[in-house]
Amino acid sequence: MNSYAAAHKTNNRKTLMVLLVILGLMIGLVAASVPLYRLFCQVTGYGGTTQKVEAGSTTILAREMTIRFNSDVNSALPWYFKPVQRSVTVKIGEEALIFYRAVNNSNETITGTATFNVTPFKAAPYFNKIDCFCFTEQTLAPGEEVDMPVSFFIDPDLATDKRLDEVKEITLSYTFFRAEED
Repeated sequence: MNSYAAAHKTNNRKTLMVLLVILGLMIGLVAASVPLYRLFCQVTGYGGTTQKVEAGSTTILAREMTIRFNSDVNSALPWYFKPVQRSVTVKIGEEALIFYRAVNNSNETITGTATFNVTPFKAAPYFNKIDCFCFTEQTLAPGEEVDMPVSFFIDPDLATDKRLDEVKEITLSYTFFRAEED
């Protein structure tokens, strides 16, 4: 083998190694993209993602907000799922407790998981959940009916955000899906 062929073979190996490293990095980014996106949404409220907190606010303002509740169920999940009340009016910083009702309309035990968002999206960073059925999967026996709680408050910092001066209503929306491992 001449020196040209040997150099060409070495260059091909280097190119192959670089391409394999790039491919490995791309696969790693794809695998990490969902958890990183979820973390980004939780931190920033992007896409209507609410905040999870340990305790309520110590400051309650006079400004009131109407919180509306919405519910949807994916067609693969044979559940009835609706808010017990359609809306509440709360003062900013005031803790509220509301319930959604779920009924398993099938003859099998099914586990479901809920996704959620807040609209308008720009209000999401100020919507704080203390406790929510959406933090864990829910398992319902055939015909079982449960009331599932959501404890929340609107962060008083919302009142200092000029982009939200016109916001008088926030909608909290849930969609239930059959859990992946069910």
